[in-house]
Amino acid sequence: MKKWIVPIVIILALALLGIKSYNSMVGLDENVSEAWGKVESSYQRRADLIDNLVSTVKGAADYEKGTLEAVINARAKATSINIDPSNITPEQLAKFNEVQGGLSGALKSLLVTVERYPELKANQNFLELQSQLEGTENRINVARDRFNETVKPYNKVIRSFPNNIFAGLMGFEKKAYFESEAGSEKAPDVNFDFN
Repeated sequence: MKKWIVPIVIILALALLGIKSYNSMVGLDENVSEAWGKVESSYQRRADLIDNLVSTVKGAADYEKGTLEAVINARAKATSINIDPSNITPEQLAKFNEVQGGLSGALKSLLVTVERYPELKANQNFLELQSQLEGTENRINVARDRFNETVKPYNKVIRSFPNNIFAGLMGFEKKAYFESEAGSEKAPDVNFDFN
């Protein structure tokens, strides 16, 4: 009988370690999903504000259709990409960043073009929307940073020994980080001076 005690203790110890590792990875994975939800929420807020901005611009000026259409099309592309937070890959994030960057570029063009329309520069709704968009861009940056901060401990746990063994057996995979877009090291030259 005593021969079986040592193997049983080893098996129980491994089972307990596996359960603890699994529960830890599940908790960290849920944190990543929650952080991703906040990223999506920030981008959705921007998309909603852009609809209002486009409506305000359309109503306030005989505006250049090409600029508005570029914003509308970029917004449609940006809102069409959905990422499953349980399976975020570098390729998915790169595509997501690409379409969001396209929307940012179209939006910057719209705001720069507004300089030619004094009635828009004096429109209180437009100024308020512009201010909200600037605040939303900050929210997006904060949400992306927090997402990366949440992914780091998850990746660290699933790649550490012996968790990496359990992670591989249980289907936990490394999550991708947000990375800066090519050319983002150069600050854009945007002037919102309406004087």
